[in-house]
Amino acid sequence: MEDVLTENPPPSRFFQEDLNNFVQPPESLPSPFIIFSNPKPELPLRPSLLIIAISSPSLYIFHSLPSKTLLGSLIMPEVPFSGNTMEPSLEDKSCNIYSLSSADHKNLTLLVSVQLPVSPERSNLVSRLLIAKDIIPERVIILDSIQSRNFRGRLSPDETLAAKLETSAEKKATTHTGLVNLDYFPSGSVIDGLSASLLSRCQLKNRRGTLVISWPEFGPSVIRFVGALLKKIVPSLDVASVNKDLEKNSSRTGLKKDTWLDSDLYT
Repeated sequence: MEDVLTENPPPSRFFQEDLNNFVQPPESLPSPFIIFSNPKPELPLRPSLLIIAISSPSLYIFHSLPSKTLLGSLIMPEVPFSGNTMEPSLEDKSCNIYSLSSADHKNLTLLVSVQLPVSPERSNLVSRLLIAKDIIPERVIILDSIQSRNFRGRLSPDETLAAKLETSAEKKATTHTGLVNLDYFPSGSVIDGLSASLLSRCQLKNRRGTLVISWPEFGPSVIRFVGALLKKIVPSLDVASVNKDLEKNSSRTGLKKDTWLDSDLYT
């Protein structure tokens, strides 16, 4: 007689997906949100230009700009505040929103520094917050870095380059200040993550949107390159202080790649 306690159980009559129906679903994360500073600006904000920095060079430039006003911060509930400083720092895991002019100015320019990790699953929610909800921009420029694993071709660490992707509305526009001479991102290469989600959001909302991707991912040469591009886009942008800081850091004896990575220039 078979022992029901020791014999192997018979095959299950359920499929694997049916068995999953009995498992408690994981708790969903709270949605990200934006906290605006006091006094709270009139919403939605309607800037003529929204520049979103994701790459290390662009984050360093934004951090070094002296004439900017903190408007608010985008909060990701899953990202802890521990380790962040009271004053904005490149070492913080934060996403701050700045203005380059007063809120009542007709040519309001907003800057967003994305210094926190955004997973692919959360990129769409973040894109909705930054574009066409509380912030309705006329034009969007996204600054990111080329990932060598997603690039079709060979990238030299000693070569500085940039490429772009545009929405249909941007291609139809008559003005392309500062970015007209950039080549398009080569066919066969891949853009993913938050920058791709932001550009898709611009396309969906029929906004003028440009994604500028630069190489290498760090270093003084690419910072100067991105700074010159931003100066063409926003002529009033004060990048002189950025160049002074670069000269100061570059003049150190024995400054190498690891020094840039270990310093407070990059997060």
